[in-house]
Amino acid sequence: MSQASFRAALSELAAELAGRPLDDTLDAWLNLHHGADSPTFSRLAEAIRTGVAEGWLCPREGGGIRYGRVFKAADDLAGCSVDVVDMSDIVGPHHRHPHGEIDLIVPVDAGATFDGRGAGWCVYGPGSAHRPTVAGGRAFVLYLLPQGAIEFTGA
Repeated sequence: MSQASFRAALSELAAELAGRPLDDTLDAWLNLHHGADSPTFSRLAEAIRTGVAEGWLCPREGGGIRYGRVFKAADDLAGCSVDVVDMSDIVGPHHRHPHGEIDLIVPVDAGATFDGRGAGWCVYGPGSAHRPTVAGGRAFVLYLLPQGAIEFTGA
């Protein structure tokens, strides 16, 4: 999948997310309608694997984490930016989500988790904070950040 096709697939999903509160209800909805066994998950996971292999995803590295912002916040992405990280058995830097965060978890290794969750979606509400943690192997995580907002705290 090309970068343009990846954006188009994300835009389709973003249209369904527009205006929804970032909360446990959205988390459950995403996992029900676009979860690990869905065509949406399969299409996005394959695009992420391809993009990482081709080098247009996760082109940077720091602190043992490969990462990169793929798209800046835009209307066709429901006002979100898109970042992807490639992490393996590591705890990332503490950060805060001023407007929340929607994560797509794509394990590379069977059993790999992100913040204790396997393949699927994880939603953090506005004002939440964490140290992103991948355990049990390697995983890709796609982050949708409303308004592209993230605050690294150094905590």
